[in-house]
Amino acid sequence: MTTLSDLKTLSEVAALASSLPAADEAAVTAARARQDSLTKPPGALGRLEELAIFMAGWQGSERPSIGLAQTLVFAGNHGICAKGVNPFPQEVTAQMVANFRNGGAAINQLCRASGADLDVVALDLDTPTADFSEGHAMTEAEVLDAMRRGAAAIPTSASVLILGEMGIGNSTVAAALAASAFGGEATNWVGRGTGSDAAGKALKAAVIEQGRTRHEGARGLDLLMAFGGREQAGICGAVIEARARRIPVILDGYICTAAVAPLFAADPGFLDHCIAGHQSAEPGHARLLSAMGKTPVLTLDMALGEGSGAALALGVLRAALECHNGMATFAEAQVSGG
Repeated sequence: MTTLSDLKTLSEVAALASSLPAADEAAVTAARARQDSLTKPPGALGRLEELAIFMAGWQGSERPSIGLAQTLVFAGNHGICAKGVNPFPQEVTAQMVANFRNGGAAINQLCRASGADLDVVALDLDTPTADFSEGHAMTEAEVLDAMRRGAAAIPTSASVLILGEMGIGNSTVAAALAASAFGGEATNWVGRGTGSDAAGKALKAAVIEQGRTRHEGARGLDLLMAFGGREQAGICGAVIEARARRIPVILDGYICTAAVAPLFAADPGFLDHCIAGHQSAEPGHARLLSAMGKTPVLTLDMALGEGSGAALALGVLRAALECHNGMATFAEAQVSGG
């Protein structure tokens, strides 16, 4: 199968969508039949049943399981910060990466609680992307490099992938990607991020509109060149690689979901193996999930990023598989009604 390392242009990457593996329909049918035979009324476990069937389809097994659950947090810095869109300096990105690696962040605790390994992929933090309001954030070569690095970060043995991000200024990038992919005024997509006040949000919206005017013709994966950043491109590369290897993906909040908006814009099928771990408190996230047709597993008013909501959703996914695989059928339990 063709991989990202074989491709030289973003147009070639976009063309991959039609050749990537799909869910195994036979496994989906078998898993649904098993759900209907378990000692409960049909549909009584609601979303847990859907999640188990989803996992069955991508693992190609009536009884899917989770071996290695891998969390990847991608980190990058952004030239748009030169416009003052964030109240914190870009040095915080590297400082938080160190915190992740030292075990001190929320995502470390949530991964431990949910039974996930954690790796942090810092992408050229000393070389921020360019200011997207003045020109392209990245060249095509830079986008492809970040995508390949994202793909290469997935361990061989991973059976489910949890994705998150860290990058001062990347809530502005997320809003720019969402607005450009799905339309509407920038003010509809901008939120507080790491603590912007009303004036800060207005500034974000203004620079996003400048960027949208400059990059008016950008579509699909070209949005990554237009707006950046490296962590968004890394997430896209990881999503494509996971799809090629039939690894289900749990997306985190607004910034992570906006990161894959260029993939969705290129071909919605790119995200068939992805579920939304949670709905962020960022106001644009509900709109973004609706546009993508994704129903979040959790809604807990979180807006941290880091993969935190996706890591929590892993616990729900594990519970879904415990019920799916461990419950008795009506026949096995000798219970009438099956």
